[in-house]
Amino acid sequence: MNQSMDPCERLPLRDNLRGLKPYGAPQLDVPNMLNVNENTHPLPVEVRDSIAEDVRAAAANLNRYPDREFSELRERLAGYLGHNLTAANIWAGNGSNEVLQHILQAFGGPGRSAMGFPPTYSMYPLLAAGTDTEYIKGVRADDFELSAESAAQQVREAQPNIVFLCSPNNPTGTALGLDVIKAVYDAGEASNAIIIVDEAYAEFSHVGTPSALTLLEGRERLIVSRTMSKAFALAGARLGYMAAAPSVADAMRLVRLPYHLSAVTQATANAALKHVDALLANVEDIKMQRDRIVDELKRMGLQPASSDSNFVFFGGLENPALVWQELLNRGVLIRDVGIPGHLRVTAGTEAETTAFLTGLEEILEKSQSDAAPIE
Repeated sequence: MNQSMDPCERLPLRDNLRGLKPYGAPQLDVPNMLNVNENTHPLPVEVRDSIAEDVRAAAANLNRYPDREFSELRERLAGYLGHNLTAANIWAGNGSNEVLQHILQAFGGPGRSAMGFPPTYSMYPLLAAGTDTEYIKGVRADDFELSAESAAQQVREAQPNIVFLCSPNNPTGTALGLDVIKAVYDAGEASNAIIIVDEAYAEFSHVGTPSALTLLEGRERLIVSRTMSKAFALAGARLGYMAAAPSVADAMRLVRLPYHLSAVTQATANAALKHVDALLANVEDIKMQRDRIVDELKRMGLQPASSDSNFVFFGGLENPALVWQELLNRGVLIRDVGIPGHLRVTAGTEAETTAFLTGLEEILEKSQSDAAPIE
């Protein structure tokens, strides 16, 4: 029997899924893992103890289904976000990807379309494909920026049902101005488009960078998604959430799986939200390391993008694949995002950042030395 290179090819897979590759990044055991934008600082002891205590209490009732409405968690998330939000404005899932999937299940589907502006988060087209939603690729300027005029014009022309706006954008790290979000929202009125502002990295923004949360009032089609994976250092807990009009949260209930947030997940997130200040204490240190990376990369003659996230996207590399491999050989794993001349690195601890910068400078100096003419 002939064995296909792709084991899925023999199955009655949907046509729009054939040939797709699943989301993934290298998971390698190296000393400095700086490739998937995790918060590399461990949880504070007091937070770990609080989570352990609350999870232990939840374990006493694991024979029962969890709170389907995760009421306490929605109250705590609304309190954290502020902006006069209440539990009625909040929805949550197992990571922000599940929240985005719920949105696409509710507002996308066959005969409908979702629009993104690459380079941006690589899960958007995969989530669209998984819900049989057409994915429309918008365009950015040569410097990867997105202006209000350009974005609005593209939305008016394409008339998508859903628009993804990633701010700060992944992989470039740049935040969108509120003028872009407002212009896209207004442009989407003709197609009654849901506008998603993905703020997974919002807590790392520079002081004065406004959040789309300020735009929610009076905009029923606007959704702001967030996560506890990044700033809260809870990537392993899988808790993402969104803020929107109560009617949008009601729509999510139509597509969620029964009891989709486990009692353990709810207990973990609720315990963590009792210690917001402790969890966010490392954010300023991460921002300091991020800015240090930007400054050092400029000194090395490279071209880092301005970043409002916990990572830095940088160009000016003749052979990024070689640089990536040479860094890995030195125990530093960063991300090759597939954009010519560019790589992306997570801002880690001071020691991790030093390992990256030292390794990169050695590689660049060796490359220059090897390329120097012999006299």
